[in-house]
Amino acid sequence: MAELAGKKLGVLLTTAPAHANFRPALALMGAALDAGVRVYLYCIDEGVRAVGTPEIQALKTRGVNLFGCAYGAGHRKIAIDDAAAWSGLTVLADVVGSTDKFVSF
Repeated sequence: MAELAGKKLGVLLTTAPAHANFRPALALMGAALDAGVRVYLYCIDEGVRAVGTPEIQALKTRGVNLFGCAYGAGHRKIAIDDAAAWSGLTVLADVVGSTDKFVSF
C-alpha cells in the first residue's frame, strides 16, 4: 500500500446518513486514510446532513479535509458552523481537478 501514500482522493457525498451509500463511503475514506491517502470530502445536497454526524467528524479528526455546500445547508436549515469548511461549487471544482481519483456516493 506504500504506493498510495501521498495520493489524493476526492469524495462527493450526496446522500443522507440513512442512505445505503453512507457506510460504504465511510469505509472507503477510512481505508484510504489507513493507506496514507489524503482525503477530500465534499458534502452536497442531502449529504450536508452527514457533516455533523459522529462518523464524519471522526474522519475529520483523522485528517479528512471536510467541505460542505453552504447553499445546501442553508436550504435545509443546517447551521453553518465549524463542523466543515462551508463553501460553494468552486471548491468542489477544485477538489475534482486536484485529486488523483474522484468518486461520488
